[in-house]
Amino acid sequence: MNTELLQKYISGNATKTEKQHVTEWIQQSPENMREYIVQRKLYDIALWRTKPIMKEKKQPKRFILHTFWIEAAKVAAIVAIVLLGTQHWFGRNHTQGNELLQSIHVPAGQRAELILADGTKVWLNSLSTLTFPGSFNGNIRNVKLNGEGYFAVTKNAEQPFLVETSKCNIKVLGTEFNVMAYEADSLWETALLKGSVEILKPGTTMNGMRLEPNTVASLKGNKLIKGQITEPDHFLWREGLICFNNISVRDMIEKLKLYYGVNFIINNPQILDNHYTGKFRTKDGVEHVLKVLRLSIKFTYTKDDEKNIITIY
Repeated sequence: MNTELLQKYISGNATKTEKQHVTEWIQQSPENMREYIVQRKLYDIALWRTKPIMKEKKQPKRFILHTFWIEAAKVAAIVAIVLLGTQHWFGRNHTQGNELLQSIHVPAGQRAELILADGTKVWLNSLSTLTFPGSFNGNIRNVKLNGEGYFAVTKNAEQPFLVETSKCNIKVLGTEFNVMAYEADSLWETALLKGSVEILKPGTTMNGMRLEPNTVASLKGNKLIKGQITEPDHFLWREGLICFNNISVRDMIEKLKLYYGVNFIINNPQILDNHYTGKFRTKDGVEHVLKVLRLSIKFTYTKDDEKNIITIY
């Protein structure tokens, strides 16, 4: 791997295509992972050495990252710390001072857990990115999510917590909720487990839809629809489980595409309307899911690793 491209990826200056290329390369072998970690450490050392000396101040709490392991010698969550200027990003009412932003991206088929500066705990699902400040200094604790995240927010009535997504924002004081908001996917929903949340349209601070525990808000076109949580097992993704409950193979494949970042070509459409119930460990991979599915539904498949395409016959 080109060292210049690796440093570009680590510093947050890589394009979307370059990020995907580097992420796929890192996952190819333990040697690639080790090379990435070495470059990551070199970047961090250079960053700290060039940081100006400041007068001693009270240090903010730093986030803690817990990574899960796919194999004994393989890190499951790859962290890219991206340093960004905060001007304009949070808006006039969401001032975070001159605090630099940090970003964590979780590759396909993996997950990560972290604790933010205020004690809020966040779990991130596969192919998710969370952008957040090192400390919350403004009148709103503001983070940005692209993907799926589960939040256990530390309560602070004087400093609400706001999760920005590409379609809607979620405002809370202290609660537990799950957000599915992949920018590349049409599905958007927020499920509330504890406390209360308010769903807001981007760019507005007007009252939006409020949720009560065990309810979910889904975006259908431009309209928010409220309903009851019917699939509580879905949230077991935090424990590394993918759960399907009487789901069609068509919808099942869409979820596999989302969580494993793989494309499918279906040459056997007859199987798509079959339904399936089961639980799988994320770390076992997409092919394990397909092999188990074949025990009850007849089909064959091939996988093109170079193009990252699975063809079902």
